[in-house]
Amino acid sequence: MKKEINEEFLDKARKQYAKDKNAHVLNAAVAKTPLADLAFVRLAAAKLDGAFEVEVKTHGVTAQQQSGRCWMFAVMNIMREIVIKNCNLDGFELSGNYLAFYDKLEKCNNCLELYIENANKPLEDRMMEYTLGGIGDGGYFSMAVDLVNKYGIVPKYVMPETEQSTHTAKLMYLLNNLLRRDGVILRKLVAEKKDPYPEKEKMMAEIYKALCIVFGEPVTEFDFSYRDKDNNFHQDYKMTPKAFYDKYIGMKLNEYITITNEPTENKKLNKTYSFHYMGNMVESNVDYLNLPIEELKDLTIKQLKDNDPVWFACDAGAYGDRKMGVWDQDSVDFESLLGGIDMYIEKGERLMYNASFGTHAMILTGVNFDKKGKPNRYKIENSWGDEVGKKGYFVCSDKYFDEYVYEVIINKKHLNAEQKKLLKTKPTVLKPWQK
Repeated sequence: MKKEINEEFLDKARKQYAKDKNAHVLNAAVAKTPLADLAFVRLAAAKLDGAFEVEVKTHGVTAQQQSGRCWMFAVMNIMREIVIKNCNLDGFELSGNYLAFYDKLEKCNNCLELYIENANKPLEDRMMEYTLGGIGDGGYFSMAVDLVNKYGIVPKYVMPETEQSTHTAKLMYLLNNLLRRDGVILRKLVAEKKDPYPEKEKMMAEIYKALCIVFGEPVTEFDFSYRDKDNNFHQDYKMTPKAFYDKYIGMKLNEYITITNEPTENKKLNKTYSFHYMGNMVESNVDYLNLPIEELKDLTIKQLKDNDPVWFACDAGAYGDRKMGVWDQDSVDFESLLGGIDMYIEKGERLMYNASFGTHAMILTGVNFDKKGKPNRYKIENSWGDEVGKKGYFVCSDKYFDEYVYEVIINKKHLNAEQKKLLKTKPTVLKPWQK
């Protein structure tokens, strides 16, 4: 039987609070100051300051602005450094708007396919509940790989950002409402034993037009011209997005794999997994190898020492100070601020109970070591613009890395023999809602 809050409990709680002088002081402090500002421990954060023993040099930060395209920007931030090197430039950016167009187009198509595939299932079915959840702005490294492999990529000036590509909340709301309307129609057609695909084609044409209006229509060819650091002029005529990628980037994206550290009950370490339906394209999957955190860190450091930045995903809402650019449990003390409450949950249980998950993707560009040769802090290139952190660069402690980094992208050449062997094993297939 459920217990309701009664007067006896309230009387006891009031008396305990009345005796707690520290709680009253904290109440006065939080009344006029944001919790994050009060929780920030400057002296602890200062310990994370300084140079990095291993550092991949990059050329400033980009800004995803008010969109959920961090996963996409993190990939582009790696690729643009290759263009800068190949073309001898001081700086360069790729078009997040171009990839965003095709990302939304593919996600909409995938969603409509799921409506058709599951048309005979009740709305309460788990797969239908997932489909009704709609599409999002977020994604994974493998989704960016799928987009680039299929559509190529273009410089930012060829397809610059728009208000809607940088502020996506309202657009995503409208697209999801449109997809649900289309879902109603498609399910009825299937129930009436009619072919839903002629109608689906019309729906996709509508979506294509809508995306052209808000993002602009993607180019199919363009002229690429630039002047290098030595003032030499270069120009390529009528390049396709795929030809541009092949000539100026050429990164072997399929050589990179997802390594996770998700020690949950149903995802054992040292095993491979595959999420179906979670990509942006029909039949695309998110595949990964789940390893202990020490192995994940070892692979990360190997890649950084190879002068190759590391795409990674973490919980950006955990123990971070956006203004100072710090992620570290010792530097952000919410527990003391809330009266000494112990808020710690084991990493696996945090994932299982939705207390934490990968909320943001960036790239690691550096690592430093203590006297014993152990990593103690990591340099991060963010995509939140240059007005936060140190001109857009952040730092996280090794302690934070252990607890709140969940995913890194590693070139397969860095894996040891045992890890490569694991990679060849048949993955356990997970549903989108499985933790």
